[in-house]
Amino acid sequence: MRRKHIKCLVGVTVTAATALGSATVPTAAAGHADHVVRPGASIQSAVNAASPGDTIVILPGTYRESVLIKTPGLTLRGIGDRTVIRPAATATKAANACATEGNGVCVVGTKGHTVDDVSIHSLTVSGFKKSGVWASWTDGLTVRRVTATKNGTWGIAQERSTRAAFLRNTATGNGDAGVFVANSVSEEGGATDTRGTEIRENTLSGNRIGVTARRVRNLVIDSNRITANCSGVFVVGDESKPAAGAMTISGNRIVKNNKFCAATPRLSAIQGSGIVLTGSERTVVRSNVVRDNVGATPLSGGILLFKSFVGALNTDNSVTRNLVQGNKPADLANRDTTGKGNTFDSNTCGTSVPAGMCAE
Repeated sequence: MRRKHIKCLVGVTVTAATALGSATVPTAAAGHADHVVRPGASIQSAVNAASPGDTIVILPGTYRESVLIKTPGLTLRGIGDRTVIRPAATATKAANACATEGNGVCVVGTKGHTVDDVSIHSLTVSGFKKSGVWASWTDGLTVRRVTATKNGTWGIAQERSTRAAFLRNTATGNGDAGVFVANSVSEEGGATDTRGTEIRENTLSGNRIGVTARRVRNLVIDSNRITANCSGVFVVGDESKPAAGAMTISGNRIVKNNKFCAATPRLSAIQGSGIVLTGSERTVVRSNVVRDNVGATPLSGGILLFKSFVGALNTDNSVTRNLVQGNKPADLANRDTTGKGNTFDSNTCGTSVPAGMCAE
């Protein structure tokens, strides 16, 4: 079971002496403190001064910096869309690794020492060259009510991490996926068991892909609203073991993902794709609404099974009780006919390839 931490944030009074900087104020939780950051002060300085269990409260304003978190148990909390983090105006030699890699907020551990139970809440990260939020080697990360917009690659992304929760975020206009979860972005290898990572109730639009789950397993993609991307949900596997999959994609509304994205060295052009499984095993696609995803690429259509681009097959996947209508060239398509054990059952749809997969 994923660990949960509940902490009450008490009222904070910022005195005149701290009006241009940050204040550290004790909280009701013994030994924990709130570090209050005002415009003109450094979020990173407050993070560096914090101890495990502390909260960094970022008051409304625009902060031009990247923030690197390596301390477990920290909470980084803004005041909704009034707290905005953007890239620094000019590069400096003192920039942290998060900034030099082009990311906005980073939570970074190591293989032998994960950074656990960090929470990022209620702020906007925008305009970064790579990712708005980036995590590597973490456990129990929570990203909630964050807006990630117009970042060059991913809105919110993690690799090599477990038991994360991405909840009620908004990711729009990012160069690749709005939410991206992977085993590793720099190495080949078998799928990471995410131990129950949750991607729930997010709004994802205008990205290349709404959600990408690449070489990962044991996670839930549920109750998201996904529209106006090139593809809604993309599960990517390959021939490595363990295989990608063992996940549930359920209760999502995936509508009109009809933006066109040109081919890349790793992927053909995509447009009008609702849910795509490539090289996946034992994935359950259930009770989704997938409508009006229209395109003319090999990956276009409502819900598709497609052999991975390195030849890995889809096996033992279940597509059940989905409402799939108005998608072209087909609502349901099994384009991986050599895959074994894949089933389509009780789906409400109009067209399928091969024919006969829609419920009467």
